Amino acid sequence: MKIQNLTTQVQYGENEESRVDELELMELAKAAAHKAYAPYSRFRVGVALKMADGTLFSGSNQENAAYPSGLCAERVTLFYANAQKPNVAVDTLLIYAETDEGALEQPITPCGACRQVILEKEHLQGSPITIILCGRDKMYRIRGIDNLMPLTFVGDVLPK
Repeated sequence: MKIQNLTTQVQYGENEESRVDELELMELAKAAAHKAYAPYSRFRVGVALKMADGTLFSGSNQENAAYPSGLCAERVTLFYANAQKPNVAVDTLLIYAETDEGALEQPITPCGACRQVILEKEHLQGSPITIILCGRDKMYRIRGIDNLMPLTFVGDVLPK
């Protein structure tokens, strides 16, 4: 068996280094996190995204006492945006999380299910999405889901 090393490219820096459009997305994501329904985990996630036509959408995680019935903020936002503008590409997706103590120090990454949804959206639109992960003071900027999930599974392999 051979070994192949996979690499990931992530830009990182301080939140003060954000561009004006990213600051607007960050404020939208924070506002969305405040609207999260998270009475069990007290872990609130807000997402804001910008479409290729400039339209902005935001969403938050939605929990349920039957845990598998809840939905992550990333999927809530992506599904809503796709329902409203199915033929418009997603340009940027910004993720922010907080607890009762405030913003998390370290940025969080999307769960595996959300990564798969982002992958399929990229695949369908034919272009990578810039994913921005925001913590209290740090942010990571990632161009394309391949940098978070290098070995991917897309629907092309499924029998028709």
